[in-house]
Formats: sequence, C-alpha cells, structure tokens
Amino acid sequence: MCTAVSWNGKRPYFGRNLDLEGNFGEGVVVCPRNQKLQLRAGGALERHFALIGMAIVVENFPLYFDAVNEYGLGMAGLNFPKNAVYLSDMGASNNVTPFEMIPFVLGQCKTVDEARALLENVRVVKIAFSEKLPLTPLHWMIADGKKSLVAEPTAEGLKLYENPVGVLTNNPPFPMQLSRLSDYMSLTPNEPSPRFGKDLGMTNYSRGMGSIGLPGDWSSAGRFIRAVFTKECLVTGPEDTDDVCGFFHILESVAVPRGCMCLAEGVYEETVYSSCCDLVDATYYYTTYSNPAVHAVKLRATDLEGIMPAFYPLKKHLEINSDN
Repeated sequence: MCTAVSWNGKRPYFGRNLDLEGNFGEGVVVCPRNQKLQLRAGGALERHFALIGMAIVVENFPLYFDAVNEYGLGMAGLNFPKNAVYLSDMGASNNVTPFEMIPFVLGQCKTVDEARALLENVRVVKIAFSEKLPLTPLHWMIADGKKSLVAEPTAEGLKLYENPVGVLTNNPPFPMQLSRLSDYMSLTPNEPSPRFGKDLGMTNYSRGMGSIGLPGDWSSAGRFIRAVFTKECLVTGPEDTDDVCGFFHILESVAVPRGCMCLAEGVYEETVYSSCCDLVDATYYYTTYSNPAVHAVKLRATDLEGIMPAFYPLKKHLEINSDN
C-alpha cells in the first residue's frame, strides 16, 4: 500500500510513501537524456527528458516507483490490486507496458496537460518485464505543481481523472476515494462549537477536538482522508527547508510502522521510504524506515547528456548527531 502527494508551498513538491513488506534493492536513479529506453511493444525513446526518482535498474532499464523529470513533471505508480486491468498485446503502436509508464510519460511530457494528451491514446498491455519480475497491478498519479491527474487501467481502457486534492492511495478506484471526502466535511483544525443542545454544557476539554472522527487506520481509504486533511491544513515556516520538512510531515501522518499491518506470520508491511521532490530544481529528498534523516540527490549535479543511468544507494542506517 502507498500514498502519493502533490503539494504547493513556496515551491511545488511531489512525493510518496512506498509501503511494502520488503524492498528490491532500490536507490535514487538518474536517467540521462541519451540513455536509450527500448520499449517492449516496439519503438524506443532514443533521446528524452532527464529523470530522477526511486528505482531498481535491471538490464540498464530503470524500473521507477516514482520519478520527476527536468521540467518539473512528477509521476508515481501505486498498487491497485483487484482493480487494475491490463489489455492483451494486439500489436498496436500505442501499446505501453506498466513498468514503462513512468519513463514513457516523463521522458516526453513537460506538463500534466501534455501527459493527458499522450495517455488518451495509450493501451496499457499485459507484458511483464521478466519471469522474475511479474506484473504488478498499478495506477498512477501525475502532477506538475499546477494540476494533478490519475490514470487507472480498466477493461475499457485507461481512465484519466482530474485530481483536485493532489493525493492518491490504493483502493478503491479514484472516483470512490474522492467521493468519500464528503463524509468528513465537518472536520476542522479549529475548536468546534456545539451544533445542538447548546444548554447541555458541552465544552472543549482538549485541544484537537475539531478532528475527532478523522480516520486513524492504515487502510487505503483511511490514509487518503488523513493525507488530504493534513495537506489542506498544513502551515510551514518562511524557509524553503520548512516546506521540505512540512511535506515529510504529511507523509509521516500516513506512514506505516512495522508490526501494525500483519500480512502473514512474521510478515509486516512498513513504509520502506518516503520521498519529496522539489519540482523547480529537481532535487530528490528521501528518508528510509530505519533512517529518518533527510538525504538529497540533485538531478542537475549529474551528467544529463550521458547514456547510462546513475545509481545512488539509499542511506538506510540510523544517523544520530550527538550534541555533547
């Protein structure tokens, strides 16, 4: 399970939590402009926009969980079990596999509008990367700091939805996630006042009572509501670093501690990493489950005219700064 967020502070940011029961040896990967990306259904991206994001690299192909390109367009793939439907490969020229979707879109599009125009004719087809890397059911969120879009593969084709809240989790399909916000319209960051029985002596006996009823669970639906509420209420300080810190606080509000979501005996889901990318300068910030210290990789500090991906291993061990 995962949560993706697009948020505008003093600058626009895009990122996500990746919630899994393990990891794949992922790291921060820069895909330079001249790295050839051969597409399985035919054709190739010979030259494309540069990308930075979290990925594993197999046979020199970056399998991105999330990424941002040099023009400030971000995209993340989230688990969409029992709902994602991939089509059969009919040999059509507009076939794209799920694992190619992020570089396919970010390699060619500068804005959400361009991404929508590209995806309107795309068929997401049932082709796995390999036997060892089978298909994962996914849907995607795309954002550029001005707009956000959700793309969901269905039996009728790829459905595209405007995303006015800039948040996506897993199930149910996005329109149902969005409609459930109406159940929580009474939530407020302010102190509530009695709406009935004003002579009953009801008082605010604690701070934060305006958010009573906010879901505290780790279900997809619960995380969606909590992330939207936190994002909409968030206030940050005057520095750019305050925005980065604030973005990670949004993700922390829906992060999964190990042990709280048991999948099988001794198997637990956890927030493997959290990411935050500055869409203006394409700096990719991240934290990991065992190391909450924020690390950064800058897209433009690498050779963007190269032909091979640059891989930056994650800093997973806890760093403690001693003050005495």
